[in-house]
Amino acid sequence: MKTFFRAQSAPWRHGVEIYIGDSDGRTQVKQIILETLDDAAPAPPSFTLSLEMAQQLMDDLWHCGLRPTEGAGTAGAMRAVERHLEDMRTLVFKPSA
Repeated sequence: MKTFFRAQSAPWRHGVEIYIGDSDGRTQVKQIILETLDDAAPAPPSFTLSLEMAQQLMDDLWHCGLRPTEGAGTAGAMRAVERHLEDMRTLVFKPSA
């Protein structure tokens, strides 16, 4: 069996539903429980995703309409390029004194 992580837009909940389970379709995570950790102990990760599972989850979140925040990812890079282009236009096409 292979574990899956999927996301689905849920506007009726004002959020995104996350599904975690096994490919057999009969096994699914039902609840995530928070526990208080010992202050001295390092916090272990809640879980680890394979790169393949992380990519699938990211693709699902993209399909749900979620994008990186400004300054991160391709959207932030594109905004930086647009600002640079505008600066260059100002320098090149600025009337001479």
